[in-house]
Amino acid sequence: MSDKQKTIKEEIQLSGIGLHTGKEVNLKIRPAKENTGFVFVRTDLEGHPQVEADVNYVTTTERGTTLEKLGVKIHTCEHLLAALVGMDVDNAILEMNSAEPPILDGSSKFFVEAIEKVGVQEQELPREYLVIKEVMNYIDPSTGSELTVIPADDYEITTMVDFGTKVLGTQNASMKNLSEFKDEIASARTFSFLHELEQLLDANLIKGGDISNAIVYVDKELTPETLEKLKVAFGKDEVSIRPNGILDNLTLNYTNEAARHKLLDVIGDLALVGVRIKGRVIANKPGHFVNTQFAKKLNRQYKLQKRKNVPDFDLKAEPVFDINGIMRLLPHRPPFLLVDKILELSDTHVVGLKNVSMNEPFFVGHFPKEPVMPGVLQIEAMAQVGGILVLANVPDPENYSTYFVKMDNVKFKKKVVPGDQVIFKIELIEPIRRGIVHMQGYGYVGDSVVVEAELMAQVAKTKI
Repeated sequence: MSDKQKTIKEEIQLSGIGLHTGKEVNLKIRPAKENTGFVFVRTDLEGHPQVEADVNYVTTTERGTTLEKLGVKIHTCEHLLAALVGMDVDNAILEMNSAEPPILDGSSKFFVEAIEKVGVQEQELPREYLVIKEVMNYIDPSTGSELTVIPADDYEITTMVDFGTKVLGTQNASMKNLSEFKDEIASARTFSFLHELEQLLDANLIKGGDISNAIVYVDKELTPETLEKLKVAFGKDEVSIRPNGILDNLTLNYTNEAARHKLLDVIGDLALVGVRIKGRVIANKPGHFVNTQFAKKLNRQYKLQKRKNVPDFDLKAEPVFDINGIMRLLPHRPPFLLVDKILELSDTHVVGLKNVSMNEPFFVGHFPKEPVMPGVLQIEAMAQVGGILVLANVPDPENYSTYFVKMDNVKFKKKVVPGDQVIFKIELIEPIRRGIVHMQGYGYVGDSVVVEAELMAQVAKTKI
């Protein structure tokens, strides 16, 4: 999949009934510019108020995920959001003339088909990710439901459901990549147990439901009283139980359709994190409450990562330059060569690595009882990495040297000590002109910025 953001090519229109409101609704899905995300617009209300698909706006999770911003509500948003994420869309405006998207057949199938029909278009800006670097989880002690995410290269999800009923039993479903969503997950429909359905009908909470948009697992005796309620609710003369324990007029799309629908719900609810996820989610007995609580935790982690501005580097990748390659470019030699590897290199940026060892000669006299890498040497290491950016594009780098002109906005944020690996990222602030290089540098240890500085240097031919 592309690492650029995407939106739909043309406007989409769909109509139907909201599951819980029972109201007719017209939905328009419109293309949106980069960094918009998913934004609901209530066209039936004065001023057409907007509600962003943001987990911090979740208010209730009873039988669906509800968003509310300044009194404006969006009910049961998860199936639509799952379709957008599953079809690789990042940005869309979702206009509705009611509070709830159409339930359609209770899955994401018709949303997916509509998106596929108009197509998806790549945009200019890169897509952002929440890269999972360590195990995170959330447990709901009252239900035993648990969501865990572990590091992975793609967005993977496994769901395990067990409702303690013979009719449904234990089911699992997995998705190894979002490319599987359209064919394997999108058509999995929502489901309910008969005892839940009765409660919802008695509470007047399921006005738009009928046999065609919800699988009903019969987990109790179908009494004449219940039968009459269902006939009225579904507008049918007869209602009966099929041999597999579900109400009639509906055939399962998959034997594990309940687990697949729960996976669909996880995708829709985690869309509220507001960023793509690189990690494997393992959901044990997921539900909208535990899903959205976990989404809040991931959202906080993403904001923390973004605030620290820590890039994602692959330290195991083959380096662009090893120490020998660096020495061919730079005039420095040990003990004053302060770069061990170059991990990335382009026309405008460079990433280098410095392993800080206890054997560094400066530790002998610089706070020997509590060794700390001197700040000036951190800046020197940063400058040497920046020198690679310049000299790698010179045909005879051995004949040139890079000299400091000035340093601005230098900040030391954390001690660098033996055992640390410092990653330096240097970016050009403006194109190189007349040998003057203006660049912004950051040094990272783990997920923390330890040093930053704005550097200016001059590249000059070495006098022989």
